[in-house]
Amino acid sequence: MPTNKKEGIIFGSIMCFLMVLGMSIYNLVLHQSFTFINLVTGFIPGFIVAFILDNLIVGVIAHWLVSKMSFIDKQNRIQLILSMSCLMVLGMVSFMSLFGIIIEGGIPNNLGSVYVQTWIMNLIAALPLQLLVVGPFSRTILARIQTK
Repeated sequence: MPTNKKEGIIFGSIMCFLMVLGMSIYNLVLHQSFTFINLVTGFIPGFIVAFILDNLIVGVIAHWLVSKMSFIDKQNRIQLILSMSCLMVLGMVSFMSLFGIIIEGGIPNNLGSVYVQTWIMNLIAALPLQLLVVGPFSRTILARIQTK
């Protein structure tokens, strides 16, 4: 886990970059519109929005919630990581699903049903991506930075 602001920014940037990249690829493949141009043009605004949400809203709320959850042993690193990761994924999927819908084609008439379907499809990909790939990779990079 990051121990200071600089490490937090590095860790958050790596995490955000990889999650937006992974989810962008997933959604483009899912909608059968994957091209390098589509990836780059969607990735840039997606990363900016995700980075802002991560640092100003979702991350703040997730940290606060974890600190208030009495059933989480704050000394148990695994419990802390899993709790924080799951809350971050839930928050980011909630915001970024809406962002993706709006960017893809504006606000549809049936926003509620489109949002629920998009949210579920994104959660199915984002949770394992975070828990099995991006989270462990980002923590490994952070640990290497911390040992230097």
